[in-house]
Amino acid sequence: MAARLKTDEEAWLGQPPSPFVLPMLLGAALLSAALVLYAAGNGVLAAGFAASVIAIAGLMRWYRHLYAPALSDREATPDWTVARAAADASNIAIAVTDRSGRLVCASDLFGEWFPGYPTPPGVSNDAGLTESLSQAARAAWRDGDGKLEGLAMGALRLDVDIARTGRTEDYLLWRFTPVRQPSALDDVHRFLTGEAGRQLGEAGIMAAMIGGEGRIRAANGAFLLRAAGRIDANITGRDFAAHMRVDDKGRLFLAREENGGLPLRLLQVPLRRASQPGATQATVQDGPMLLLLIDEPTGGGGTSALSYIETLLSLLPFGLAMADRDGRILFVNKAFARAAGLKSGDKPSYPGDLVAREDQAAVADAVRRFAVGPQMSGDIVVRMRDQPDEPTALSLAGVRGLGEAAVLLSLKDNSEESKLKRQVAQATKMQAIGQLAGGVAHDFNNILTAIIGHCDLMLMRHVPGDSDYDDIQQVKSNSNRAAGLTRQLLAFSRQQTLRPQILQLPDIVSDVSNLLKRLLGENVRLEVSHGRNLGAVRADPGQLEQVIVNLAVNARDAMPEGGTLNIQTYAVPAAKAREMRQQILPISDYTALRVSDTGLGIPPDILAKIFEPFFTTKELGKGTGLGLSTVYGIVKQSGGYIFAESELGRGASFVIYLPVYAGADAQQETPVREPVKRAETWGSGTILLVEDEDMVRAVAERALTRQGYTVLTANDGEQGLEVLAAHDGIDLLISDVVMPNMDGPAMVARARVSHPHLPVLFMSGYAEEQLRKSIDIANVAFLPKPFSVNQLAQAARDTMAMQPAAE
Repeated sequence: MAARLKTDEEAWLGQPPSPFVLPMLLGAALLSAALVLYAAGNGVLAAGFAASVIAIAGLMRWYRHLYAPALSDREATPDWTVARAAADASNIAIAVTDRSGRLVCASDLFGEWFPGYPTPPGVSNDAGLTESLSQAARAAWRDGDGKLEGLAMGALRLDVDIARTGRTEDYLLWRFTPVRQPSALDDVHRFLTGEAGRQLGEAGIMAAMIGGEGRIRAANGAFLLRAAGRIDANITGRDFAAHMRVDDKGRLFLAREENGGLPLRLLQVPLRRASQPGATQATVQDGPMLLLLIDEPTGGGGTSALSYIETLLSLLPFGLAMADRDGRILFVNKAFARAAGLKSGDKPSYPGDLVAREDQAAVADAVRRFAVGPQMSGDIVVRMRDQPDEPTALSLAGVRGLGEAAVLLSLKDNSEESKLKRQVAQATKMQAIGQLAGGVAHDFNNILTAIIGHCDLMLMRHVPGDSDYDDIQQVKSNSNRAAGLTRQLLAFSRQQTLRPQILQLPDIVSDVSNLLKRLLGENVRLEVSHGRNLGAVRADPGQLEQVIVNLAVNARDAMPEGGTLNIQTYAVPAAKAREMRQQILPISDYTALRVSDTGLGIPPDILAKIFEPFFTTKELGKGTGLGLSTVYGIVKQSGGYIFAESELGRGASFVIYLPVYAGADAQQETPVREPVKRAETWGSGTILLVEDEDMVRAVAERALTRQGYTVLTANDGEQGLEVLAAHDGIDLLISDVVMPNMDGPAMVARARVSHPHLPVLFMSGYAEEQLRKSIDIANVAFLPKPFSVNQLAQAARDTMAMQPAAE
């Protein structure tokens, strides 16, 4: 029921007044007075009694008017104890906040996951997650619901659902649902209940998975039929020991088969290893286990049982092997051989032959220890012979009654996991190098701006033929080459300024083909092919041309005797991307560009380093090592992915995947790039120049003054505001973005209060894309460093022309 039941008092107080109340009250008073007068014969007493009746009724009416609002308010207040009890009954964390952002109710599970009961969205110390939760909350207030997926709280991952609720919709209901991660237990569950479990049953092997508490979680049909009598029986959650019995000789039987059953052999495979070195044996054995039961042969020998076990182990998807009491390996299944790095047909003699030399003694000692004494299991950390840098957990379990077999060995195939770890480490390293490269490029750009600017100013005082003219021109040329290197660093660190357009990759390849033919020379043949139904991509056409040129030049250098360079474009739909099973490539539609050659190929040890900046295999002085790092940065900044494939002696291939653009303007034609027209750079007006670097401020001031402008200067944002307040008629504000004390965007935000139509030109050694959030201000232009005198003058003139008419 939506409304709770009222008490008798509340029901009486909540009734509306009846129109017959007053006549009935007067009638009751007159009747009472008449009875008293008849009985006592006293008129005064009768009148007093009637007045008392009326007074009592009046007091009751006054009490009703006095306490009805309070009871009404109490009825309108939600009963949060009931809400909290309902929340605790669920398996998710629940919280309720009001319009003011105050936490009014939360479940106990919410307090366990978020100690101290923090008020959403402040459940995390991560500012980014807090902002994401705040945005989802605003969406819930606006649209009725909001959602955030993948909230990481340590090892716990949560999905957050937010809904507007309440009678007047003045509360937010926060639901934190754990995201269940797949585990080995899920694989075993599917194995037992699927086709593989049926095949085990046909081979006479019963299998069940139990939890650490000893209750059954899954079983194959053979176990269900013999333990419960029906192949479709539901025994999940029951005690495994209740289905078994042990006779006076210590033999194991199924409880249901009583006297007619055969003794069973039980094999235990631990599914959860000790989480840390030094864990007790009880910790290892308390985890989930896979139990395998096989009928004991009537002859009682262990050899036949061992053949059953070997058949079973060959079917299981886990890396398992068996060794005897002396440590000799008796059997290895395919999963174990794959995890140990064994080649087809190889069978080691001892487990120590699989591990590094330093770990051989520890493995041999562990095998001897588990081969004698009571049955037990445990883990040791070893390094495999073929992968000495990757620690691996080797599980051992003692087995009895299987003839020569005494120890069961389990090894996890972590090749994919190791590959993913290396990829993550490589991505982290590349990101750190990119941040360093971006910072170096920013500082270097300030120096180059001053050098190039002073060269331009000196060239204005000289004419061709002067003794110093050629020297100055050479300094400027070398400075421009250095500026090109900084642009490559910014490209690698994904901090360069891009001008993305909607385009088709075949058009870009066609535009650059003529240039490639001249670059490749006569010994290299260029082959170009395009697929059908290619989706449009959104990227900077000039930067994509740079990517193709860099890859082509590298391919040419890899073919000193000549060869073939093949450029292909083709569509990669989401279904094909899913079949590729790339850990890094998300499932989506892509347009791919493949650049392959028939050259020397790239050695495997170098293939992992080719995208790092300044890494080159060319001779000293013949390469900067920034070609492929620039390609990597441009592709990543464009939202794409790049992969390298190579075999020694068979060439190399670079494949670029760019996501298909699905915006509303995806079908628009690529705009034609028109030649830049040289504009007049002279002008007039007053310019306020704010720059913290003295050398940059000095050259910019001189350059603008020579172009006819009146220039006022300041060292930082605070000084800039003071100069702006002291001078009227400033026509343009030119400012650096990153400055001490007060940066450029903060200064402009305050300056626009008193000068709302003041044009602003930002200049910075960082990329515009990196600063876009901070400089997202109306009527603002951007000039990247380094720049020449003419570029500064042209940018100043264009920005002043942007000034809107004052209202």
